[in-house]
Amino acid sequence: MTRTLLAAIKLEKLIPSQSSTIALKPNLVVAAKPEGGATTHPEIVIAIIEYLKERGFHNISIVESAWVGDSTKRAFEVNGYYAISNTYDVPLVDVKDDAYVTRTVQGIPIDLSKTIMETDFLISLPVLKGHCQTAMTCALKNMKGCISERSKRQSHTMGLHKPIAALNAFRSADLVIVDSLNGDLDFEEGGNPVRTDRIFACRDSVLCDTYGASLMGFEAEDIEYIRLAERFGVGTMNLDFANIIFLNEPSEIAPPSLPTGKAIYLNQYIDSRSACSACHGALVHALKRLDEANQLGSRFDRKICVGQDFKTVRDPSRVGVGICTKGLGKSVAGCPPTALAMLEFLKSL
Repeated sequence: MTRTLLAAIKLEKLIPSQSSTIALKPNLVVAAKPEGGATTHPEIVIAIIEYLKERGFHNISIVESAWVGDSTKRAFEVNGYYAISNTYDVPLVDVKDDAYVTRTVQGIPIDLSKTIMETDFLISLPVLKGHCQTAMTCALKNMKGCISERSKRQSHTMGLHKPIAALNAFRSADLVIVDSLNGDLDFEEGGNPVRTDRIFACRDSVLCDTYGASLMGFEAEDIEYIRLAERFGVGTMNLDFANIIFLNEPSEIAPPSLPTGKAIYLNQYIDSRSACSACHGALVHALKRLDEANQLGSRFDRKICVGQDFKTVRDPSRVGVGICTKGLGKSVAGCPPTALAMLEFLKSL
């Protein structure tokens, strides 16, 4: 599927020259295999590398960083990227170990990977999936893997949407190839994959996410960072400007279902204030486990606190998860604690 798509868009004609530096930026937010609906299928990465090398492009690297609290190197290992690197002589760059170029965009200071900043042609390989804080994630949000841990934390403090849009105003992908094979429709870290067997390519990241939102049953206008990215000049939300070419029609599978709304339901039990995705997402999973055991509605008459804004809160009557809530009456430590640790803590209340 990937090779068919690359031939259709004539990838080799989009890249300035054969000497251009090319970075492939997959989504490896957690150390999980793509079957769970969270990470980019490595077969897509392999197909792109082979296609490029066959056409004389050899200055290729794979650049990524996992979310705060997880290991990029472990994500590389779990998904076979070290073998890919050795087989195809393509270096792996862990953005967490990279140098950074700092620039203030739309009033937001951003530490961008020096490798990404100096790359001639950036190919983003996001997974189209749900997200427990921003409803969905695709091309625009995938760029978060190109910034420092400090910038990631700051983006959560500022509410994610404006920092994501500003980051793409600083640097957006030159080409987006979307892994929409089985993305999770509710959570960034996967666990509820829905098979759609679809891959698509775009040049405009805003248009890409607008189209992706429609595939997931969302109005793009309801996704704040898409609207802001258009306002910041990253691209257009007007699908009338899109030349949409279908290479084939779906076959042998049922149409993809719409988002279940499970994240919305579970979020009613959470008081999230500038929470990182790792912490917030783990809490959602812990609450989901309780819900599956019919222990959620009867157990909690107060919200569980999570997020950086609770660092200075001292309230013995409240409970929270993560190191940021240590000043509350009861909390579970960790940055972030695992969903299992959260689950055991919540069960003990």
